[in-house]
Amino acid sequence: MRILIAEDDSILADGLSRSLRYDGYAVDVVNDGSSADSALQLQSFDLLILDLDLPRMHGLAVLRLLRQRHAPLPVLILTAADTVEQRVMGLDLGADDYMAKPFSLSELEARVRALTRRSAGVSTTVLTYKRLSFDLNGRIARIDDQPLELSARETSLLEIFLSRCGRMISKNQFVDLLCEWGEEVTPNAIEVYIHRLRKKIEPSGAKIVTVRGLGYCLEPDKTDDSAAA
Repeated sequence: MRILIAEDDSILADGLSRSLRYDGYAVDVVNDGSSADSALQLQSFDLLILDLDLPRMHGLAVLRLLRQRHAPLPVLILTAADTVEQRVMGLDLGADDYMAKPFSLSELEARVRALTRRSAGVSTTVLTYKRLSFDLNGRIARIDDQPLELSARETSLLEIFLSRCGRMISKNQFVDLLCEWGEEVTPNAIEVYIHRLRKKIEPSGAKIVTVRGLGYCLEPDKTDDSAAA
């Protein structure tokens, strides 16, 4: 999952990005509204955390332009000016959630989890597939009741596969979903990560299928199912 933070307070932006990266998100940061608008036109994200009082372009203008492009991206507004009028205006323009500064980091993290689940079309906190389960809050994968040892990158890949089960995902899409600006991760590296993940989840009966020229998807192991029948 990839998040864009538009916040001109560098200390707050750094703290938020560190916390969210620790939770397994890829995070990009801009410090003015014009840069936020440009980033949103050039890159796909799973969530926008948007300060309102931004230089060069107000946060509400960023939000208005985003919705004029019919982008369904979830938006969490952060602002020090917590007035009823601003909350109403932000929500009417298409914001999905609203938090006033100062705020509890744990509450913000919980709201981020809820919004990113909604962005992926997921309504539960635990994703399951055959004997495999993934706790979105704790970011722990299990086969049956046994924890599965995964690297941070493998964990993020598994979350993407489970939240998009049955959908084809290209190597370039994986790069966009997993990597922040400046990260040197090639499609070939993605192939290596997927190969490692495939071997680790095979005992659960989960199967990552490769479709040459298109990408990868997670779908049922029909061979095992028919054999069992």
